Amino acid sequence: MKTLRDIGVGETSTVVKIHGEGKTKRRIMDMGITKGTEVYVRKVAPLGDPVEITVRGYELSLRKADADILEMA
Repeated sequence: MKTLRDIGVGETSTVVKIHGEGKTKRRIMDMGITKGTEVYVRKVAPLGDPVEITVRGYELSLRKADADILEMA
């Protein structure tokens, strides 16, 4: 399974599935990250946390734990 953390800086990928449950999954979906959404990885911090992405025209930073639950194409 390929996750958001596996996507390189400057690459674009599509969300296939969100593996979280409950509040975590709801929070991710409320940020606009849903199945079929294209995500562009802008930056990754030196220690890998956070990951800065562009989704639906705005910038967003996600923790490593949140990036791990996003299965990407």
